Amino acid sequence: MQDIPERVHFIGIGGAGMSGLARILLELGHRVSGSDLQSTDITRRLESMGAVCHMGHDARNLGPAQLVVISSAIKENNPELQAAREKGLPVIHRGDLLAWLMRRQKGIAIAGAHGKTTTTSMLALVLEKDGLDPTIVIGGELNDIGGNAKLGRGEYLVAEADESDGSFLTLSPRAVVVTNIEDDHLDHYGTVEEIKKAFHRFMSAVPEQGLVIACLDDPNVAGILPDIHRPVATYGIDRSDADYTLRRIALAGSCSRGEVYYRRQRLGTLELSVPGRHNLLNALAVVAAARWAGVDFADIARWLGEFRGAGRRFQLLGQVDGVRVVDDYAHHPSEIRATLSAARQVGAQRLIVVFQPHRYTRTAFLKEQFGTAFAGADMVIVNEIYSAGESPIPGVTARLIVEAVRRNSSQPVVYLPDRGEIVDYLEGVIRPGDLVLTMGAGNIWTCGVELVKRLREKTA
Repeated sequence: MQDIPERVHFIGIGGAGMSGLARILLELGHRVSGSDLQSTDITRRLESMGAVCHMGHDARNLGPAQLVVISSAIKENNPELQAAREKGLPVIHRGDLLAWLMRRQKGIAIAGAHGKTTTTSMLALVLEKDGLDPTIVIGGELNDIGGNAKLGRGEYLVAEADESDGSFLTLSPRAVVVTNIEDDHLDHYGTVEEIKKAFHRFMSAVPEQGLVIACLDDPNVAGILPDIHRPVATYGIDRSDADYTLRRIALAGSCSRGEVYYRRQRLGTLELSVPGRHNLLNALAVVAAARWAGVDFADIARWLGEFRGAGRRFQLLGQVDGVRVVDDYAHHPSEIRATLSAARQVGAQRLIVVFQPHRYTRTAFLKEQFGTAFAGADMVIVNEIYSAGESPIPGVTARLIVEAVRRNSSQPVVYLPDRGEIVDYLEGVIRPGDLVLTMGAGNIWTCGVELVKRLREKTA
């Protein structure tokens, strides 16, 4: 792809990845249109910037578009996609558009099964605060930049790289961060071995003068590294032989602290305002990446200390009458365990989890792992599966997870397939001192918002 024409249409413009790319094209001066199923804060923000956003999919929405951008969620029978093909319009995947943007600057791409949104957000904040003015493309909201993307005029582009559909292999970054590799997205890859092969290609795409930053704590990542013939910087908490390590870790309330060492030489202290050991690990990756970009450790530590989290990553929705309501995007068993560990750190009397499984395929592949993932909760409420555009699989419902949890633990597990019932149920069981945690990559966060609203109405 040589260049991007003036008029670009996004099918599914409200998505986390698509909306960020649309915003950057708007800032570059392109005329952007798009469609999605409903109006959201994201689409309204794009409209305020000049985009034309249609609700619903219709061939007429294409208008005078010269290029159409899609994600893997868009099916071939989408009327706008069909119309674009009939007109002979070029159609590209959002990964191709990100690859085009990355060729304009020095790309730093962050990939992995978990932690990539937070790690990308942390790195973006550090480079932004340090005055490097990077272009930023994140899969979540970062308050410091007013959304999930911004066009920068500096040397670097910081991007979250999506491994779910293999599109991260189109990128040509100067440096990459790999947080972990797990048995996710098996609907696309089939086996963990194929996932590891894809990450090997991703890391090997870094030029010889670039850098691969890899988490040595993760056995799948560590197993690939001997075959990566590029400069590598490793990081880890469990592995003392990593290049970047943490010592004297302290986890208290909503804060996390540790001493950073690089090849056994002490760099200084990290003090984060977000909870959890996993966030310290994310921050350690950022130390490696930001130092590669020329930022001094003292400045990195200062800016990381100002990080308040990314949208839907342990996000406090409200606190009313001693009840805290938090939302998190966690939807894989490993993410759930890490998030529950962080939730325990903040000191709630009871931890009530409201979980919405994401995708039929993930539920089918990982149902047994989900069965042990909620051990840190006092009560679990399970909503029905959020399809994310997938077709149902016979016999695969959220009951599989409910049954797996019951087989593996003794805490109460409640199956509430109707999202409308959840807040009513919560109102009957919560008490002061509870932390209610909505979890999932779908729309379960709306239950947390509604619960806070009702609790505030009661106290008004």
